[in-house]
This record gives sequence, structure tokens and C-alpha cells, in this order.
Amino acid sequence: MKNKYLLASTPILLGVICLVIKGMIGSSVEPDGTLQEAFFLIPLAYLFVFIGMILIMSVAILSFYKKRVN
Repeated sequence: MKNKYLLASTPILLGVICLVIKGMIGSSVEPDGTLQEAFFLIPLAYLFVFIGMILIMSVAILSFYKKRVN
């Protein structure tokens, strides 16, 4: 039973890891004025967190429904 919640919460963990990596990489301005930044990690982290929330809610609703039917 706990395995399905663990599997459903994995995307949230990936989203948090993306934000931590973004913080560790940081950003810098090159001598020619261009910004060096790993910006792609921010929307990727939001996407992972959103998918994880949807998965957890759907697993919880399905578990609740199965308990109610039985």
C-alpha cells in the first residue's frame, strides 16, 4: 500500500531536486554581458511537482473509493 504512495511522490522529489540543483548552479554574467543560468530547471521542477500532486491525489481517491466499495 505504501509503495503506491512512494511511487506517486517520486515526481515531487524530482522537482525538489531540480530546484536544489538550480540553487547550487546559480547564475553569472559573462564578460560580454550574457547571462549564464540553468533556467530550464525551474519550469521542469514545477512540472514534476504538479504531476506528483495529481498522482498522489488520484491514488488517494482511488484508495478511498476501493475501501468504500468493499
